[in-house]
Amino acid sequence: MSKECCHSNDVHSGSSQNIVAERNKENHSHSHDHDSHETGESSWLEHWNLLAALLILGVELVLEYGFHLELAPHWSFAVNGVAYLLAGWPVLELAFRKVRRGDIFNEFVLMSVATLGAFYIGEYSEGVAVMVFYSIGEWFQDEAVSKAKRSIKALLDIRPDEVTVLRNGREEVLSPSDVKAGESIRVKPGEKVALDGELLSGSASFNTAALTGESKPDTKYQGEPVLAGMINLNTVSEIKVTALFKDSKLSRILEMVQDATARKSQTQLFISRFAKVYTPIVFFLALAVVLLPFLFVKEYDFNDWLYRGLVFLVISCPCALVVSIPLGYFGGIGLASRNGILFKGGNFLDVMTKITTVVMDKTGTLTKGVFKVQQVVASGIEEEELLHYAAALERNSTHPVAKAIVEYAGEKGRVPDSSGTEEIAGHGLRGTVDGKEVLAGNPKLLNKFSIQYPSDLDLIPYTLVVVAINGNYAGYITIADELKEDAKAAVSSLHKQNIKTIMLSGDKQPVVDDVARQLGISNAYGNLLPEEKAAKVQELKDRGEHIVFVGDGVNDAPVIALADAGIAMGGLGSDATIETADVVIQNDQPSKISSAIKIGKITRSIVWQNIIVAMVVKLVVLGLGAGGVANLWEAVIADVGVALLAILNAVRIQKIRMRGL
Repeated sequence: MSKECCHSNDVHSGSSQNIVAERNKENHSHSHDHDSHETGESSWLEHWNLLAALLILGVELVLEYGFHLELAPHWSFAVNGVAYLLAGWPVLELAFRKVRRGDIFNEFVLMSVATLGAFYIGEYSEGVAVMVFYSIGEWFQDEAVSKAKRSIKALLDIRPDEVTVLRNGREEVLSPSDVKAGESIRVKPGEKVALDGELLSGSASFNTAALTGESKPDTKYQGEPVLAGMINLNTVSEIKVTALFKDSKLSRILEMVQDATARKSQTQLFISRFAKVYTPIVFFLALAVVLLPFLFVKEYDFNDWLYRGLVFLVISCPCALVVSIPLGYFGGIGLASRNGILFKGGNFLDVMTKITTVVMDKTGTLTKGVFKVQQVVASGIEEEELLHYAAALERNSTHPVAKAIVEYAGEKGRVPDSSGTEEIAGHGLRGTVDGKEVLAGNPKLLNKFSIQYPSDLDLIPYTLVVVAINGNYAGYITIADELKEDAKAAVSSLHKQNIKTIMLSGDKQPVVDDVARQLGISNAYGNLLPEEKAAKVQELKDRGEHIVFVGDGVNDAPVIALADAGIAMGGLGSDATIETADVVIQNDQPSKISSAIKIGKITRSIVWQNIIVAMVVKLVVLGLGAGGVANLWEAVIADVGVALLAILNAVRIQKIRMRGL
């Protein structure tokens, strides 16, 4: 993830930029001087001025309240003035720059006015305390946001810095960006794969957890794809590079997550707008607290009411909201990424909280997309003989159904050759096997040649390959796509959340009905073209349903575009899937659909907890301050305290374990 992303101005959503980032922004600089936040190397010594101010304030308070020794007024002003400038100079500098640019209503000006006002009325230590604790709060806020972004960066930026390339029979260690497609690389046990490629070695096991969230090793065989970010587990492997470094699936995913942190949720956008309106209102309310009592209070004391107005300003600072809310969404995106779910923005976390219906494709989503022979039913001949004739024809076809039959027959023995094999479009195959004319295809093929077969075959809820030998019906083979292991649990989990499930498929209705029955899906519709799937989704939306559509590729693009959010299965296998969907499930598991919805709800819950707690505390202390009950000490402790509480609550998302979700 780029450095610019990790220090995006979106972090604080407007008014609550951290001090260093704001200074860089004021200087119109695109480079950042606080890379220590990026790398986690921030040192207490970097904040020596703040620590010195805190020490001076602490010594003064100990002398005053512990030993009852008060400094003379001029000494008190001098000592506190030094502490104030140590802690507050960066804030004062930024406030001045913003006012000069016409930006008056911001938290830096707010804090400057409040603390200088405290000095004006002689409350030196309270003015210093406000600035010190405010700056400490900003420090911790900046650290928390940086940590959240570092966790996403560390989670996903798993590309190695170097790779071993085989050139002219020698090994060369290069940067992955210098390797060309078609070259071979060597990956030792324990090393990360740097580039997408095809395995040249016989077999190798890889840890794919960083990409998919799946801890179970994945064994790859010669010719199968291997992706950047996988970790070689057991043997030295050679891989033929199939994509440049910048075009790898991992690079695309990193780019997607980088964009996700910049795409704000509706809650974030609302808080940004709220802060812009809220801050000037607070300024004028504080001014009213100071001046309006002059018209109604008999013994009006300007300094007393000024003090109340200053308390009002301090507690009204909106930083708890505008920092903790983006932090909460960063945490949600990071939690999802650790579990193999990629959200393209915080806005889609919000969408997940409103979902009432999950609409799913069948093939590749709930099923593996890998056809297997289910049953061989012979009539008048042995089953092995039927399989023998069918496989002889089907070995000439590249159709997935044909491959399934040939593979199954190969397990039983040798697959014979055929001669004169021809394909009859939309029907099947015809050819000669062992001197006999054989037909293998759908029932329409037998109808075409006027061959009688049992009428109840049309009721079988599987793909059928019907076989005829020398003009006589000889039996049939049923083929079915395998259900994914967690498909039934996925549907059950959605139903427990009171979310309806609907399956839309282009397969024939009996097949769709059978899959729906096995999985417990509420409603299932078959024989649908892509535009008919879109019409079904539109029909549901017209009834007020909030829809997530789950598909496995670009063929479902019209429906994904129409749904409130589109989830793509197996995003690592398809560039088109990554481009089309709003959420990508990397490891192909349907159970992640439920997890994505739960993560959205967890994130939303924590964000609203922060909003409610921050607003309640601020309103209470605002009232106490205006009434003269709360002092500046209590105001700053309440402000910093509620900000830190909100931040800790937001950071809690990053600690959640997804077991049981």
